[in-house]
Parts: sequence; structure tokens; C-alpha cells
Amino acid sequence: MSQFWSPLVHSLTPYVPGEQPKINNLIKLNTNENPYPPSPKVLAEIKAQTGELLKRYPDPNSDVLKQTIAQYHQLNSNQVFVGNGSDEVLAHAFQALLKQDKPLLFPDITYSFYPVYCGLYQMEYQTIPLTENFEIDINDYHKESGGIIFPNPNAPTGRLLALKNIEDLLKKHANKVVLVDEAYIDFGGESAATLINQYPNLLVVQTLSKSRSLAGIRVGFALGHPDLIEALERVKNSFNSYPLDRLAIYGAKAAFEDEAYFQETCQKIIQTRHRLTNTLQALGFNIIPSAANFIFVSHPNYPAEQLAQALRKQSIIVRYFNKPRINQYLRITIGTDAENRQFSQALQSIIQTTP
Repeated sequence: MSQFWSPLVHSLTPYVPGEQPKINNLIKLNTNENPYPPSPKVLAEIKAQTGELLKRYPDPNSDVLKQTIAQYHQLNSNQVFVGNGSDEVLAHAFQALLKQDKPLLFPDITYSFYPVYCGLYQMEYQTIPLTENFEIDINDYHKESGGIIFPNPNAPTGRLLALKNIEDLLKKHANKVVLVDEAYIDFGGESAATLINQYPNLLVVQTLSKSRSLAGIRVGFALGHPDLIEALERVKNSFNSYPLDRLAIYGAKAAFEDEAYFQETCQKIIQTRHRLTNTLQALGFNIIPSAANFIFVSHPNYPAEQLAQALRKQSIIVRYFNKPRINQYLRITIGTDAENRQFSQALQSIIQTTP
């Protein structure tokens, strides 16, 4: 540790992102990336923007993208905030809306960036245990707090919380912000964005990294009441006025305009998830019901870490979390059918040769 660090830096435990290894012929099933490329219309639009205009700063408000997202979700532009990936949007929400005098509530098994943000912004928080079946029980959140945040579907479990349960939570906690982190909603859930005009305490955060195959250009957004969005804008404009570059703005806009491609790739992943689930169940795996582009699995006879290491030797990587309650589970990203066949065959060979 450096003597020049601030006291805050000394206290931080940073987030550890999924590994991005450089392995030949790698089957990469560890970071929930989309196995399909972006829409051809997106690639064409990005190429079209790589001209002389790159010498100019991009629009600091990303107005064309906000308008496109607003129209897509049947909202107004002042109900949309955009940022450099949903992680940045979440970071601004923690600082602008969730940093209160009372603790923030979120599940004990969830996106591991939440406690990191709390450490960075020096926020008090309380984790709420998932049920034995890894479900969110909204009754456990009916207590004093400064706000509530959870992913839906949850990560890394993939479990979906029904929209009616979210609405119950919003009604009972009308005096605080409820943030629903919907990074994986397009793979089998119904977005809480339809509730925004009814509940001014609701903020919905989504990303283009997963269902729209744009993890490489970093675009996330929030939907909510104009007062919530204004708070995010105030923090953003006190931090970085230009979070989205020109290529990201217009590439993201094109992604929303190619609905047919979006639906096609989402359906492919949903169908492949169903096939992979059946295959792994036949191999004796226990699988948490998933509405995401990944599945969360364990095997009663084989330690998860051991399986992950054996797969890695065959150039297949999955996500292993060495954490309480989930250290016998693997999170497996849904790849293409061909990738999943190779993965399943490798797993079967490992099980057959492992005592």
C-alpha cells in the first residue's frame, strides 16, 4: 500500500470483474457476454460515424439516444438517463439517490459491485438473505432503510421476481427509491419499466451489453421519474460531461432500431438455455430456474471448483464464486449451440473420469 494513498483508498475492496483470458480456441462462458454479434445495422452505423466528426466532442446529453430509448419504452426523454455502461449508471444512482441516513438493502447473494459502491461512497448497508431456494422474499425488505436495490433476474442465480411482487414493494416503500437492476431482463422477464409512470420512487437500470451484444462499447441507461433522472444528471455533470462517445451513441441507437434482430438473438439464447438445462439435468446437476443468459448449477457429487479447473484444462472457462452459500455452484453463460455441445461433452468426460 502506498504512503500517498488517501484514507478512503486504503479502505476499499475493489470489484473483481470476470476474467478475460488470452487462450487459443477458448470457449468463454464466464462473463455473460452474448455469443452472437451485434446487429449488422449497428456495425454499419458505427462505421458511418468514424469520419471527420470524431474531431468534435460528442453530444454531452446524448439526446438522439435518449429519444430513441424513450420512444422504445413509451416514455419521455426526461425519464431517461444514459451512461458509460450500467455500472456507471448504478454508481451515479448510489451517490445521487441511495446514499441516505439509513442503510441500503440488497440481497446477500447478488451483484458483487453493490457492496463495493457502498465502500466507495461510505454508505451503510444491510444484506437480506435469499431463501433456501435462492429467491428474493419481498417481506424480508419491509424494514427501515434508505433504499432498496436488487437485480431482476438476480445475479448470479438467474431467478426472476414477478412484476406483481415488485409493485407490492414499491407500494409499501413509497418514501424511498427502489432500484431494479435489469441487466438480464430480456431473456425471460417482464421489465418494471411499465410501472414507471405509476411509481415515482422506481428507477430501472438496463444495459446494452447482454441482450444487444454491445459489451464492447459500454452503454447503460436508467428509466424513472424526471426528478430521479435529474439527480443522476447532476452527479454525472459533476463527474464527466461526456460519458458516451459518438460511436456508442449512434451504435446504441441503431441497436434499438433493429427489433427483429434483437428478438431473434434473444430467442436463440432462451432456446439454447432450455436445451442446456435439460442436458445438465440428465448429467445429475441441480439447476436454479433461470430467466437470464446464464444458468447457476451444482452437482451433488463433484465440487464446483474442481469442475471449473478441469474445464479450464480443456480451454473452457465458467464463473466460480468462492463465497459462502454458493461455493458449490458454477455460473455458466449460454453460448452458441456448438459451444454448449462442446461444453456438455467436456463436462460429461470429466464426470466419467473423476472418482
